[in-house]
Amino acid sequence: MIITRTPYRMSFFGGGTDYPAWFREHGGAVLATTIDRYCYITCRYLPPFFEHKSRVVYSRIENVASNRDIEHPAVRGVLAHLGVEAGVEIHHDGDLPARTGLGSSSAFTVGLLHGISALQGIMPTKMELAQQAIYVEQELLQESVGCQDQVLAAFGGMQRVDFDVDGGIRVSPVVLSRGRALELHRHLLLYFTGFSRVASEIAREQIQRTPQLTAELSNMQKMVDQAQAILCSGRDIVDLGRLLHESWMIKRSLTPKIATEAVDEIYAAARAAGATGGKLMGAGGGGFMLLFAPPEDHRALKAALSGLLHVPFSFERDGTQIIFYRPDRVLEAEQPPPAPRRRAGGQRSVILTAAPRPTGRPSA
Repeated sequence: MIITRTPYRMSFFGGGTDYPAWFREHGGAVLATTIDRYCYITCRYLPPFFEHKSRVVYSRIENVASNRDIEHPAVRGVLAHLGVEAGVEIHHDGDLPARTGLGSSSAFTVGLLHGISALQGIMPTKMELAQQAIYVEQELLQESVGCQDQVLAAFGGMQRVDFDVDGGIRVSPVVLSRGRALELHRHLLLYFTGFSRVASEIAREQIQRTPQLTAELSNMQKMVDQAQAILCSGRDIVDLGRLLHESWMIKRSLTPKIATEAVDEIYAAARAAGATGGKLMGAGGGGFMLLFAPPEDHRALKAALSGLLHVPFSFERDGTQIIFYRPDRVLEAEQPPPAPRRRAGGQRSVILTAAPRPTGRPSA
């Protein structure tokens, strides 16, 4: 049995420039961190004592005769990508609800890739996990998703991630002193707006409009440099809150679906109560809202948003981890060797030494 723990992410700047439709022409960059809220995946080879071959437990329970019959797209995609024909049992537990802007879908994919690979006796690197997750989501499942969520879930920590026009990904830790990191944390509040949304629908519209959003996305990309300069210097941390507000004003203009009337009302109330800036997490439309406010204004802000759920958090730095590892010794000899994996370019190999590079063609 293998148990993986994979963190959710909190994106500050550059979201939207991590879509291949943008960075394949202009490059892209994001500044984000992971937090101590996690997706847990438990997986094992299922003993052959049941009527079903595989069992998948999440918000529903699937008992199937073939792994090809699994309805959960990420589970079916990961098992196909890793060539798993044997019966498996997979359980998912999450600290926070899905479809709320914290990268839960990619955390699930990364965590499952990590766990199933471990079952096969393979330990991928963090970059391999990130790139495999991108490949599964964008190519196999044809989902309209970017590339930052998979990278943050795999690596963890506060990172600047750059996306090159040739598809390369560069991950650079943002190193802050303990005091500076604490100062940033004390200025942040995370609230659940009370409703979730299907991010891919919002992202699909933004991707379709990318050619008309050059000025907006260019400005959002430049803010990554500005934010990093604020964080890594002695400048007033409140400048970061002002930059968040500026970034949110641009982001909410990208498509009408990003900011609903209810979201605008929440943000206006927060600003009136002392928030310097903030943003919706993820593609928009609902989910979690991050607010930046001086600590002395937190009491007034919490009173103004008393009808919403405040979610405490801390920064985390580990990324996806295997927190329990005990291969089933009885079944090890009975399991067939891992099927050759198909790379993005069509080559096949038994052990993946370099993750398949995504071709960057999200569904339109």
